[in-house]
Amino acid sequence: MDVPPGAGAVLPWGYMPSTEMPHQPSQTKVVNSEIDEKYKTFKQFDTVSDYSDNFYALTGQRDVHAVKKPSKAWVKRIQHDWKVLEKDLPEIIYVRVYEDRMDLLRAVIVGPAGTPYHDGLFFFDVYFPSRYPSKPPLVNYRSGGLRLNPNLYECGKVCLSLLNTWSGTGCEMWNPSNSTMLQVLVSIQALVLNSKPYFNEPGYAMHANTSQGEKQSMAYNEETFLLSCRTMLYSLRNPPKHFEDFIVGHFRNYGRKILKGCKSYMAGAQVGCLVGDGVQDVDEGDKSCSNNFKASLKPLFEDLLKEFTNIGVNCDEFRNPGDTKTEADTILKL
Repeated sequence: MDVPPGAGAVLPWGYMPSTEMPHQPSQTKVVNSEIDEKYKTFKQFDTVSDYSDNFYALTGQRDVHAVKKPSKAWVKRIQHDWKVLEKDLPEIIYVRVYEDRMDLLRAVIVGPAGTPYHDGLFFFDVYFPSRYPSKPPLVNYRSGGLRLNPNLYECGKVCLSLLNTWSGTGCEMWNPSNSTMLQVLVSIQALVLNSKPYFNEPGYAMHANTSQGEKQSMAYNEETFLLSCRTMLYSLRNPPKHFEDFIVGHFRNYGRKILKGCKSYMAGAQVGCLVGDGVQDVDEGDKSCSNNFKASLKPLFEDLLKEFTNIGVNCDEFRNPGDTKTEADTILKL
């Protein structure tokens, strides 16, 4: 489920085996420097042109049609949303809008610290209907076939009161007068990608702070982190347009931290308890991870280790004794 059917022999974006290109350390440093610079200068909000891989630009999507003759009120409202996004986006949310399709948008949310989603990348495609803002935007989660949250379906459906895709009352629902796209993205970040997503399931919130409820929540977090790791691999191997450099730069920057987290979890630390550079924010003696989780995480850890090495992360400290593979085994394309 990490790669599309038939793509197993295709190398992840941005690199080729050393058999196809002779090893040139100085060239590698230049490439890595370029990647790091592109990542550092990647704008939180920007306008791009190619929208061909946006979910709502693909053919056959029900109730989705390019807004070819938009009203002045529609254009004004979209432009207002753009200005709000450009000005007020939180640090962990990045957005791209399209020059020729104002009705489309793409966003990525970085998994918040202290949650089972930490340091992952979660992509969403958005469509503004012709009746926007009378109707809320449509939002599709780029799931890769994985369901890592009660509100995010394998098919990409996003269940959120603010989108009128889930029940709610009052300010929880979409309000044409003051609801915005920024509010939608912040709600997904804070309410969906939270520290205890188990309780997002309908009827489960009443069991919060109970012994059984917390036990079930920890088990759910373990499964969620496994799926988050698989989502990292999916993003690296299938980068959405306009976020290729950002994805590689992000995991070059956070790869060691993610691997340290995996190591801590396999050693027994509770999933979601790690913040900063592998520092626990709960009791040091917490050894709550299940044996099944540790066994399932081990092969994912090895896959992440390989992928991070391939994009230039120094992973030597995580290798088993006798494993001599280094960054020199793979050279990034210019």
